[in-house]
Amino acid sequence: MSAHQYDEGHTVAGWTGFGIATVGTAVLGLGVCMVSAPLVVGGLGIVAVSVLVTWALHLTGWGKPPGIRPREQWGMRVRDTGARAGHPGCVGCRLAGRGARRTAAAGEVVPTAAGEPAPAAATPRS
Repeated sequence: MSAHQYDEGHTVAGWTGFGIATVGTAVLGLGVCMVSAPLVVGGLGIVAVSVLVTWALHLTGWGKPPGIRPREQWGMRVRDTGARAGHPGCVGCRLAGRGARRTAAAGEVVPTAAGEPAPAAATPRS
């Protein structure tokens, strides 16, 4: 355990993504040294897979948002119960359609629960 309340990246999603990305960059580096296009493309593919795996794990609750958390949530094996609704300011959650949405009329941010339809536009667009 750390002595402070911030544990950025100490999650299953973070470490799994890091491990896969490390293998991908090693294959990519080997491809550059050997001047091998298939190894370079393979390494780039592995790095892309690491991004997708990390994102999927984050969305299933194995990644946590940045910031201060209570002591009982510091452990790496503790799932994030708020992942389904989305994390405020999280690009990954917004890409998945979770988190805060903007209303068309007032422009204010309104948090939505998972599965709730997006607010309808107040005026038709031309």
